[in-house]
Amino acid sequence: MNAAASSSDPLDLTVKGDGADPHEPHWISRSAFQILVFVLVFIQAGLMAALYHENWWLVVPLVLLAGHFMHGVLIGFHEASHGLLRKNRKFNEFDGVFIGILSLTSFSLYRAAHQTHHMHLATERDEELWPFVDPQTPRWLRRMAAFLELTFGLWFTPYLFLRTFFRANSPIRNKRVRKRIWQEIIGIVVFWSVVVATVAWFGLWKYYLCLYLLPAMMAANLQSWRKYVEHVGLRGTSATGATRSIVDEGWTGKVLAYTLLHEPFHGLHHRHLGMHHWELPARAAELAPRTEEETAPYSSYRLAVLDLLRDLADPKVGPQWRSQPKSPEAPSSMAMPG
Repeated sequence: MNAAASSSDPLDLTVKGDGADPHEPHWISRSAFQILVFVLVFIQAGLMAALYHENWWLVVPLVLLAGHFMHGVLIGFHEASHGLLRKNRKFNEFDGVFIGILSLTSFSLYRAAHQTHHMHLATERDEELWPFVDPQTPRWLRRMAAFLELTFGLWFTPYLFLRTFFRANSPIRNKRVRKRIWQEIIGIVVFWSVVVATVAWFGLWKYYLCLYLLPAMMAANLQSWRKYVEHVGLRGTSATGATRSIVDEGWTGKVLAYTLLHEPFHGLHHRHLGMHHWELPARAAELAPRTEEETAPYSSYRLAVLDLLRDLADPKVGPQWRSQPKSPEAPSSMAMPG
């Protein structure tokens, strides 16, 4: 696992990794985020028309599609936190802050907390996987956190990062970074206050509900489920030992990976932090396990989800749990894919 590169600029929290393969991927792969945004805008336009004409049979599938593509855009938020979404840094920052406003999360806060996820993957200092990395947390608390994050992710995820920011001994100590986080939090509050007031004034609740709230809730929950698939239940110490990856060779799997900005190749992302998402599929062979603790890639999301479900009764992450006694009536499974 690569550590984050140091920088003289305290706001430059992007991470650098290994160089990419010299082969240039197809422009369709390199333009995945822009294509996702275009498709989402097209879906939203159709959804607005369907709502105007009260065509509810069309509204339902369009809301579901909007939720999936919003999930893809949220992964773009993650790419922006690594400085990999746009070549121009200012555009990268703008996209990150804007997506953060829509997802109720400060971009600078997410970037700072997410850095701990890479620097201290699956350890007690991994802020993004709290409370599952802390052996001192009782099972009821870990179960409750899992329920809330997987069901109400749109609100629990911002809480998770705000906890990192406000708690005692926060790892985010740089005054410039904290000032910027405060500015972004205030911006989020002001933006949504204006939006909700406008919706209430003009009675646009059905548009707010179907164009934003329902698909955003779905996207946030999908984001949480994907995060859990990637890490919960694993006890390894390496990028592939603490991460589930999915390499689906079918055309549906490839399309899904494309709309998720190749995030299913998650072990490779942890191994090559500075690599663009479109370069990851070419390195899929690196996911083959080399030690007993490493997790072989799954051939589908279905198999990975089934493995995760066996761990949700007693959710844990990280090697620190190996020395802990098993929780009564909820043994943790470490099953590997066949």
